Amino acid sequence: MKTRYWALIAAFLVQLLYGLNFTYAKDVMAGGYMKPFGFILLRVAGATALFWLFSFLGPREKIERKDYLTFFYAAVFGVTINMLCFFKGLEFTTPIHASVIMITTPIIVLVLSSFYLKEQVTSLKIFGVILGFTGALVLSIYGKSNLEGDNVLLGNLFVFINAISYSIYIIIVKKLTYKYHPFTFIRWLFLFGLILIIPFGYNELVATQFSTFTPYITFSVLFVVVGATFGTYLLNPLALRSLKASTVTTFIYIQPVIAGIFAIIMGSDSITPVKLIASALIFTGVYLVTKKT
Repeated sequence: MKTRYWALIAAFLVQLLYGLNFTYAKDVMAGGYMKPFGFILLRVAGATALFWLFSFLGPREKIERKDYLTFFYAAVFGVTINMLCFFKGLEFTTPIHASVIMITTPIIVLVLSSFYLKEQVTSLKIFGVILGFTGALVLSIYGKSNLEGDNVLLGNLFVFINAISYSIYIIIVKKLTYKYHPFTFIRWLFLFGLILIIPFGYNELVATQFSTFTPYITFSVLFVVVGATFGTYLLNPLALRSLKASTVTTFIYIQPVIAGIFAIIMGSDSITPVKLIASALIFTGVYLVTKKT
């Protein structure tokens, strides 16, 4: 019982850290301190170094040669496309928009699973998919941002592509997660991802003027690298050891709440009727999709 209690705390902390990530990352890019691809390269490089540094926490496992290709594909969708599109989207949209769009992931996983894993789809789940995508469409077309230079439609599109990429990643690694310990999997995933991201983010990273960083911006960058990346990937395996995967994934509903509250407090975003309606549609759609029949 005590182990389960700590696992629940770990699952909650994952979503708390990731929910705060939306506002901190947005503030760094909105202030012009870092470009999105340069920020991603710094994020992945820092997290990769930490994962390999603390790799002794996991068991020593030999990886089958054929699985390296699967790790590579997982890195393409789970790190490269996923993170590049997320930060590029966050550059143009708001923290609340991005966090709400992200919870369409279970819906996308259902659609992909029906095609690739031949999982059965009920009429109730189809209705949930329609509701979820309708909410995302309403949020993208009618949603607005308070910041100059934002393009909500384009930003939401990038975040949605990110959600699709992450969903494909989940499908790819479904079998590998049973085969290897999470620590083994994560460090190789990020190493491949780092190699793939270098060509996209190198020029933006070297052009970054780190001397212009304020203490708040420095803290924001460190939080994204250490807390929202290394911390979340480190806590997730601890939660999965004692909880079902379905239990852990239900904590994704907390993300928009945390992101919304924190963004409003920090003045990065605001609540509007359009956001509330769209969020209600997406939440209902995800509930129907994940509801057990």
